[in-house]
Amino acid sequence: MSRPVRVLITGAGGQLGLDLVAAFSAGGAYKVTGLQRAQLDVGQRDAVAGTIDGLAPHIIVHAGAWTAVDACEGDPDRAWQVNAMGARHVAEAARAVGAYLLYVSTDYVFSGMATRPYTEWDDPDPASVYGRSKLGGEREVLTASPGAAVVRTSWVCGRNGANMVKTILRLASERDELHFVDDQWGCPTFTDDLAGAIAQLAAARLPGLFHVTNQGPTTWFGFARDVVAAAGGRPEMVHPISTAALSPPRPAPRPAYSVLDNAALRASGLPLLADYHEPLARTVAALTNRGQTSERIAP
Repeated sequence: MSRPVRVLITGAGGQLGLDLVAAFSAGGAYKVTGLQRAQLDVGQRDAVAGTIDGLAPHIIVHAGAWTAVDACEGDPDRAWQVNAMGARHVAEAARAVGAYLLYVSTDYVFSGMATRPYTEWDDPDPASVYGRSKLGGEREVLTASPGAAVVRTSWVCGRNGANMVKTILRLASERDELHFVDDQWGCPTFTDDLAGAIAQLAAARLPGLFHVTNQGPTTWFGFARDVVAAAGGRPEMVHPISTAALSPPRPAPRPAYSVLDNAALRASGLPLLADYHEPLARTVAALTNRGQTSERIAP
C-alpha cells in the first residue's frame, strides 16, 4: 500500500490557508501539515530549512504572506522580508527536498493601467510596496525552485478571516447608506473555489504562472450591491464614489483595473472557476446562518 503524499501549507491560519487545508485533506489522498505564522516564520531562513527538511513534503503550497497592503507601504522592510525573502527561503528549502512548490501571489503585481484583462504573459509593473514585494516573491520562487508554479489571484473573500464580504455585511447592518468606489475593477475570488483549483494544479505538478479567479469583473460598488442583495437587503443603499473621494485616502495605491484573464488555465484545458455570484450566494448564506456577522439585513 502506497503512503499518502505529504503536503505542507504555509499561512494555514489565514482565510485561504484554512480552505487549502480542507481542500487537500478531502478524500484522504494527502497527509497535510498546515503551519500558521506563529509556527513557522518564513522570514527566518534556518527555521524554514529545518522545518521543511524535517517534514520532507512532496508538495508545498506557500500561502503565507503579509497582505496588509497599507501597512506594507509604511514598513517596506518587513514586506520584503516576509513576501520576498520568505519566498526565497521556502523555495530554497523546497529545492533541497525535491518538493513541488506553488506560490500564491496577487493582482497587485500589475499597475492597473490596462484597458483589458491581464494575461500571465503581460509585464508586471506594481505601484505599491505590497505589489513589489509579492512580485519579488514570484521571481524568487520561479528562479530558485525549478518546476514551481505561481498562482495570481484577486479580491479574495471567504468564510474565514477578515474580508470585504464580512465588512459589507457588517456595515449594511449598522448604516442606512454605504459608499464604495466605482472606479476600481477586479474579479472577486472565493477561497473555497480557489483552494480547489490550487489542489488541482498541485496534483498535476503544473509549472509556471496561472491566473486563477472567479469569473465576472466588477467594481467594489457593484460587488457591495451584490453582497447586500445576497443578504436580502436593499442594493439601492449602496452609492458609488470615486477613489479620489475616499476620506481619508488610502496610503497604498490600488490598481484601477486588475482584472485577470485566466488564459493559462484555458490553454492547459483546465476548468475555470464559477462566476463569482455563485460562491458569493453560498458564502453569504453560510455567514448569516452561522451568525458570524450582525443580524440579517432588513429588506
